[in-house]
Amino acid sequence: MTSAGSSADTSVLVEGLLEIDAQFLQQTDSMEACFKAFDADRDGLMTPVDFAMLCRTLFRNQHGKAYTIEKKALDDMFSVFDINQDGYIDFQEFHLCWKHWIKPIVRPVSALIVIDVQNDFISGTLSLSNCPAQQNGIEVLKPINTMLETVPFERVFYSLDWHPDDHVSFIENVHLRKVHPSSKVSASEAMVYDTIIYEGPPINPVIVQKLWPRHCVQTSWGAELHPDVRVIENGVFIHKGTHPDIESYSAFWDNNKIMQTKLFDAMKENKITDLYVCGLAYDVCVGATASHSLEYGFRTVLIEDACRGVSMEDMGNTRQCLTDQLALVVTSSEVLDMVQGRDRRPELGYFRAMRLRPNGKSGGGCSPVASPRDEILQQQQQQQQHLS
Repeated sequence: MTSAGSSADTSVLVEGLLEIDAQFLQQTDSMEACFKAFDADRDGLMTPVDFAMLCRTLFRNQHGKAYTIEKKALDDMFSVFDINQDGYIDFQEFHLCWKHWIKPIVRPVSALIVIDVQNDFISGTLSLSNCPAQQNGIEVLKPINTMLETVPFERVFYSLDWHPDDHVSFIENVHLRKVHPSSKVSASEAMVYDTIIYEGPPINPVIVQKLWPRHCVQTSWGAELHPDVRVIENGVFIHKGTHPDIESYSAFWDNNKIMQTKLFDAMKENKITDLYVCGLAYDVCVGATASHSLEYGFRTVLIEDACRGVSMEDMGNTRQCLTDQLALVVTSSEVLDMVQGRDRRPELGYFRAMRLRPNGKSGGGCSPVASPRDEILQQQQQQQQHLS
């Protein structure tokens, strides 16, 4: 029987070994060395117990404390990397785990996108202080600027609503378009925040549109980035909502996915793995951008204290929707350690693993790229055919 004292000593010893392994994970570039480090019985096969130890080592906060991971999550992730489903992860299968999972977790490539921190949303025609939640958009400036000054993002993007004067979202333009027979709101009765349905052009034949005051008209003062937002060298500006008949909340796509911005291509070009999202408005453009980021397979982090929104109810719904899709919600003070790979969250690891499944889904949308898991499965099948 083990005494309480020796049990405690053993626990300390295990934690010490795990800390050594955690440092090893961050420093090694050798897939073989990593596999051997967690193949406890050196038989060339990683068991579920070995994998659980790997996860306990991998997912730790900046103080070295391991995060608790539910058994179901461990089983789900193990199943992704046990490609032939024989109950083990062999060295060939570990290639997927190493290249597409461990390395991006330990050494993430992170970008920040600052969504629509524009004059009109802070003190102009669509000031958030006049919206139902009565929040003050200027309050996002301090956490955003602090991150821009202290966090080494690989790339920073700034999105801007950039509407033509006759944009479909403006209530002032409600008489410019023919109302669709299915619309429950007529042009004469329409009010701000109502949803109206227009008959649109061929590019967008039925327009379901929430109405807003005129805002962020191209080249106007209201469309300018707030002057107190820090703009870093090599920051990339993304303009959206530029077509008169198409609404565009997300910095990736318009609302109907007819027109795409340059954001996705820029993310891929810079090999971004993690996107941190903040700005205005939480329950509109911030939420839409985060949702599309998840669909594309980027590990997505919403920085909640650097966001303000329109409606408290809608903000709550947006938060729930994003976390259901495996986004992570944090505060700006947590970002530095995450970007530097010192604070490695299991939620983001789980999301990444689920994107490596054959169908490439994680609860929201489809990956635009086939899973590398399929390539390894094909290699295994070819080897088996060769041996037979």
